[in-house]
Amino acid sequence: METRIENPVIWRRLSVVAILLLAFSGLVWRAIDLQLNRGEFLQMEGNARFLRVMKVPAHRGKILDRNGYPLAISTPVDSVWANPHELHPKGARFNRLVTLLGLDGRQLRRELEARKDREFVFLKRQLDPGLAERVMALGIDGVYLQREYRRYYPMGEVAAHVVGFTNVDDTGQEGIELAFEDRLKGTSGSKRVLRDRTGQSVADVEPIRAPKAGQDLVLSIDKRIQYLAYRTLLAAVKRNRARAGSAVVLDTRSGEVLAMVNQPSYNPNNRSDLVGSRFRNRAITDVFEPGSTAKPFTIAAALGSGRFGTDSLVDTSPGYLEVGKYLVKDIRNHGKIDLGTIVQKSSNVGASKIALALPPEELWQTFSRFGFGQVSGAGFPGEAAGVLNHYFEWGDVHKATLSYGYGISVTALQLARAYAAIANDGRLSPVTFEAANGKVKAARVISEEVALKLRRMLETVVTSGGTGTRAQLEGYRVAGKTGTVRKVTPSGYSEDRYVALFAGMAPMSSPRIVTVVVIDEPNAGDYYGGQVAAPAFAEITQGVLRLLGVAPDDRSLPLRQASATVPSRSVMERIQSALAQLKLPPERHAPEATR
Repeated sequence: METRIENPVIWRRLSVVAILLLAFSGLVWRAIDLQLNRGEFLQMEGNARFLRVMKVPAHRGKILDRNGYPLAISTPVDSVWANPHELHPKGARFNRLVTLLGLDGRQLRRELEARKDREFVFLKRQLDPGLAERVMALGIDGVYLQREYRRYYPMGEVAAHVVGFTNVDDTGQEGIELAFEDRLKGTSGSKRVLRDRTGQSVADVEPIRAPKAGQDLVLSIDKRIQYLAYRTLLAAVKRNRARAGSAVVLDTRSGEVLAMVNQPSYNPNNRSDLVGSRFRNRAITDVFEPGSTAKPFTIAAALGSGRFGTDSLVDTSPGYLEVGKYLVKDIRNHGKIDLGTIVQKSSNVGASKIALALPPEELWQTFSRFGFGQVSGAGFPGEAAGVLNHYFEWGDVHKATLSYGYGISVTALQLARAYAAIANDGRLSPVTFEAANGKVKAARVISEEVALKLRRMLETVVTSGGTGTRAQLEGYRVAGKTGTVRKVTPSGYSEDRYVALFAGMAPMSSPRIVTVVVIDEPNAGDYYGGQVAAPAFAEITQGVLRLLGVAPDDRSLPLRQASATVPSRSVMERIQSALAQLKLPPERHAPEATR
């Protein structure tokens, strides 16, 4: 009886043990199967959920001035992004997020709904560190930060037209940033990271490719000179209520651009200030007729031809010249004058008679050798070549008007480069925005003798009796040329819209710099180049020479003590005001006048 009772108990025990052994064997087999047969697949699935390849942004190269001062640098910032699968666009915390980022809540909800099949959507790029911390302090699921770089421009609008700016992806859009994009941009790297279930990176697993930073770029710009030129030009544009203005400072020997400024400008650090009409670098992209600043090149052609010498006399009587149906006029009858006086008095008639006496090919070749009608080769984006028509297309009218700067268009940079060739003993250097290293290869365009004669003629322009006395400097001899140009309108040359110019060099004993100032449409009464542009030239050039430590070369009395030979500024202002009230033609130019 007892045996029958115990047998079922033993049987049940054996059954339980057998079931447990079978279950254990099944688990062991499953473990072996997962590890040996499906291990690689499962590892991939796990990695797909928690292991990610993360982009490592590269540092963009710095832009520095010639002395190492930063003009453009990249700083690390955070951008806010979201996973539409995880972010629930509702509730008080979401509303606070929208407020912090300055977004439109309805628009953001629509965007998240439209992109719900994605795992990554930017909410706001490049936040300030404090704001990024406040966003993450909200603790909203599906909202994360990503490290990026933002470009910062220490000089702001002072160097904006030269340096340019980048877009939100750190890609060059204007200026040097665009011209040297390939050198400045870096190559992004990548690495594998382990992320938790919220998407946050918790550990770096391994590097895949190291980021490669962009190259630093050292410019020829001197930030001290750049600021001086910007401040002076801004004041001149405001004082004359002008539409715009440009100024260029070149090193005569190396062709380096020491400063280039324009008005109006913009602040590249403020993206809301990025107005398209202000982006262009007017000194390089905008062309204008150079007016009387072109006369030295006509004289250069005359001297180079051998047909004229510095003492050659040209009869400008009776103060006008008929060329076809046009009448070329001077402001007064200068009579018989030599070439130097033609430059000093800015005689249109004298320049025209010289041009008409020269073969057109020689005149064209001279202007062409000085770089007119072609880009400078500086590589700046958007540079204009200007216009210099081939001499095959010329008639007598074109030759005459070309001699005093009409019928040709140039940029401020082209004009500065051409004057730098006169200053550099007749050698034309390539223009560069990079700091020059080593000897510069310059092309000879006129003889050293002709260049010296031109400089002496240009020096008389700023002395008593010349048109540019306001360009005089204290302690330095200076040479230059004024220009006042009527602007072209659909109906012909305007009667009340002008471009005022001054192009010059200093010090005369050994010219170190060339400065060109262009004031577009001055509207405060004065409009002559000698009234409007020359004072700005003087202020910029005086400051540059002192900054560069150039020794004075004028041992005569300071200008303020030379009242016996040079009229005071107040006297000159009264004279110019009286002339303006007489409504005389602009400074020696009236190419459109007919009988």
